Amino acid sequence: MEPSILGLTIDSSIIIAAERKGQTVEQLFTDIRRMFGEIDVAICAVTVAELVHGVYRANGPEIRERRKAFIEELLRHFPVHAVTRETCEIVGRISAELAMKGIKIAFDDLAIGASALERGYAVATLNMRHFEKIPGLVVRRS
Repeated sequence: MEPSILGLTIDSSIIIAAERKGQTVEQLFTDIRRMFGEIDVAICAVTVAELVHGVYRANGPEIRERRKAFIEELLRHFPVHAVTRETCEIVGRISAELAMKGIKIAFDDLAIGASALERGYAVATLNMRHFEKIPGLVVRRS
């Protein structure tokens, strides 16, 4: 039986896919509600860093500005969960436990997953491969 969840953390893979398809933040939010229902939705501060990274990697000023505007709109509509001391402790514990089993997960994904675990949230992602390895994390495919 799956544990009950208090909300949903949206991974950057979903946000990037929406931006690349030319969706607005409102359309993204509507799609999330349609797929997952009326649930609290947020993003992790680490996701903001991943998105900003994409702004500065853009091939040209038009793409850079479009991505930047999308992020600014996103941040007006989605709360951002900070990485706390407890988040860091969860990251340290899980990364050590997984390392002892020979399993490695990208730090960004581990931090996003730990932030969700800390709050009792699930993670919605297109990247099941990493998030599925985090013990106790409920993962939803978008």
